[in-house]
Amino acid sequence: MYVISILGNSVILFMIKTDPSLHEPMYIFLSMLGATDLGLLIATIPTILGIFLFNSREISFDACFAQLFFIHLFQCIESSVLLLMAFDRFIAIREPLRYASILTLPRIAKIGLVCMLRGVAVILPLPLLLKRFRYCRANILSHSYCLHVDVMKMACSDIRVNIIYGLFTKLLTMGLDSLLIFLSYIMILRIVLSIASNVECLRALNTCVSHLCAVLIFYTPDIFLSVIYRFGKNSFPLLQSLLGYICLLIPPLLNPIVYSVKSKHLRARIIRVFVK
Repeated sequence: MYVISILGNSVILFMIKTDPSLHEPMYIFLSMLGATDLGLLIATIPTILGIFLFNSREISFDACFAQLFFIHLFQCIESSVLLLMAFDRFIAIREPLRYASILTLPRIAKIGLVCMLRGVAVILPLPLLLKRFRYCRANILSHSYCLHVDVMKMACSDIRVNIIYGLFTKLLTMGLDSLLIFLSYIMILRIVLSIASNVECLRALNTCVSHLCAVLIFYTPDIFLSVIYRFGKNSFPLLQSLLGYICLLIPPLLNPIVYSVKSKHLRARIIRVFVK
């Protein structure tokens, strides 16, 4: 899964970078999604592959704090990118003639920088809050990598601040982003349903299928994992571990496949390169 995910996202990034015909807003956002997925894979590789290949089952606290920072950071950025892609689809359907003039490359770069800065500002307090705790319980993680909620519960101190801030972080990032994505698609549906031609209506909706698949792949496992962590942690340990792997490994694996299958232009460029 790691090899396929890294190769798939690397091919997508290489094609978009080297092919001028793919320097459009939709593909720029797709390259941002691919770069974020690669960052998420790189952040988890040291511990997951260390356990499976070298039976290395220990990690220092500082390395653990660094890993959880980058995992949560890239998840936050990916959520932001999915929101930007929903906004991209809304602009493309509502203002097709002004699409390229609204989403210019400098404007996309500024929006991407804002998303990155938002992620750093929101996620950076998590490891800083964890470092001030004293840990005296059995330091055994539930996953093969470090997560804030997992490390937090090993502390012997009062963790109410971390619980409140962790919930605030979730609501401010993925909660807010998913709500705005939902509202974006409500507006897209209103525009599409006002189109007289059924053919044009279906064509417009078809441009959103890839993004909808990416949204479901990213948010669905995370929602179930959050519910289990808060309401059924001791009841479903196997399901919790399985969903943890799905949250981190399935989106980087499936996103390149979904977009390559649904985007004829991108698929044709990839086939042309490999056929040559």
